[in-house]
Amino acid sequence: METTTIGSTARHTTRLGFGCSSIMGGLGRRESLAMLEAAWDAGIRHFDVAPMYGYGEAEVCLGEFIKRHPGQVTVTTKYGIPPGRNLALVRIARSMVRPIIQRFPGMKKRIAGIAATATHIEEKAAFTPEQASASLQRSLTALKTDHIDVWLLHEVSASELRDEGLLRLLEDSVTAGTIGTFGVGSGGGKIPDLLALRPEYCPTLQFEWSILDPVPNTGSTFRIHHSSLTGNFRSLHSTLLSDHDRCRRWSQLTGADLADPEMLAKLMLKAALVQNPASIILFSSKNPAHIQANVAVASNESLAAPATALYQLVQSERASLVPPTPNPEARS
Repeated sequence: METTTIGSTARHTTRLGFGCSSIMGGLGRRESLAMLEAAWDAGIRHFDVAPMYGYGEAEVCLGEFIKRHPGQVTVTTKYGIPPGRNLALVRIARSMVRPIIQRFPGMKKRIAGIAATATHIEEKAAFTPEQASASLQRSLTALKTDHIDVWLLHEVSASELRDEGLLRLLEDSVTAGTIGTFGVGSGGGKIPDLLALRPEYCPTLQFEWSILDPVPNTGSTFRIHHSSLTGNFRSLHSTLLSDHDRCRRWSQLTGADLADPEMLAKLMLKAALVQNPASIILFSSKNPAHIQANVAVASNESLAAPATALYQLVQSERASLVPPTPNPEARS
């Protein structure tokens, strides 16, 4: 699989990365580790996590996985959104309801909603050096490591970066080797202000990108992107199915059957890789077959031309496309 260098560091990793937002949430520990191992077996070497993922347990699970593959994976984690409350109760409840979900899958969404309410986060971090340092130490302990490759300020805005001590902490942590590089992981709408007003915090940026978006102009900033598919895929596929003339024309111009959801998903993922060279593209999955399929897309150069053609068509006709459905669960 194609690799890239992480920003100004000397660390190389795969351009396709595995997002850990779903592990230790809808999956138990054994199943979560199996998904991480499936990503490893497929060739993925970059893993993205946060303290809040998996009801506060995703970092610990990823740390167990890292211990099996010392020095062979790269990791992004974050500071800014703490784990939810009542986590001990959620752990007990989850072990009790898992057999019910297995027997009645239709109840999964309802139970997940109850869990989200029970673990609701009251407020974000204050983005002070004291809070950041404590969070960094907790992440290092959970991940069972002394080095984090990318450490991001999670859902921060430019107006929240008022304490210069935080910047000194970030820079000192790079010098000490505790982190490889730092940056911001926020919604795309916050990125222009962050670059304009607080560029010193932005050697790395992580935000959503899909084929519906123009290629971002962020200068020399190293980029990590997520949400190449999710709601954007559903929106574009629905639009094409409802507009037979456009679907037929685009299929002819790309040489691919865009009514086929599998083909459309392949081209959307490939477009994210092609249009954002030297960046990392994240995806999440609970299905080993899907993980293998996404790695195959990343390695298949024959998809580059049709993916580029599709991207150009989307951009040239973007004004007439149905806006993508917001995905409130997406996290940077």
